[in-house]
Amino acid sequence: MSWGYFVYFAVVSILLWIVGVYAAWKGKTKLAFLTTLAGLVVFFSYIVMMWVSLERPPLRTMGETRLWYSFFLPLAGIIVYARWRYKWILFFSTIMATVFICINLFKPEIHSKTLMPALQSPWFAPHVIVYMFAYALLGASALMAVYMLWRMHRLNANQLTEESVITDNLVYAGMAFMTVGMLFGALWAKEAWGHYWSWDPKETWAAITWFAYLCYIHFRLYRPHLFRPALWMLVVAFLLLQMCWWGINYLPSAQATSVHTYSL
Repeated sequence: MSWGYFVYFAVVSILLWIVGVYAAWKGKTKLAFLTTLAGLVVFFSYIVMMWVSLERPPLRTMGETRLWYSFFLPLAGIIVYARWRYKWILFFSTIMATVFICINLFKPEIHSKTLMPALQSPWFAPHVIVYMFAYALLGASALMAVYMLWRMHRLNANQLTEESVITDNLVYAGMAFMTVGMLFGALWAKEAWGHYWSWDPKETWAAITWFAYLCYIHFRLYRPHLFRPALWMLVVAFLLLQMCWWGINYLPSAQATSVHTYSL
């Protein structure tokens, strides 16, 4: 499957997700589910065909990981909508997925079949896929935090409590997947480099991000009525997550020493 075909799958997926957003706002729940899920099927079909074409999981380059993030964002959005009927989450998840898709369209990555030996471990694919889903859930929680900060002066205590529970549940799920992804990463590192953890720049920022979300969880447990500081903690934690995901690629120390930085 050539990268040139991506635009067709992307456009169809985005249009279906937009229809899903419109249907959700009009109260047409069944149509919202059908069109959003159809868009996910179309988009995932391209990922599977890329996987077959490359003869490896499309997880090596930043462009390839953006494919997974673009897929998992609407998936997280429809999960939140199914559970709590938050219509706006479909809108924001579609916007964010579209942004990542556009980045891939305007700045395509080189998709080579070559996979360096360290990436040929069976733990590599589950490590990255689980992490991408965790990132999508935590991205949804960050959107919730920004949304709540923006509307805080309009919300009463009961509404704040209710919406904070939704945010907490997203963080709990995202944190669980992040932890599993980290464990998969440790097993991958042991097989590829002979040690579970080496505190290289990527691993250091992964630990910082994990502890940031852990701090949020403990703060919510012991200070459940202090909403504003908790929401700002969540925003900061998501910024740290961005540093862990792609920001470290621009650090001189990572370029020099990180085993997680690969030439494309």
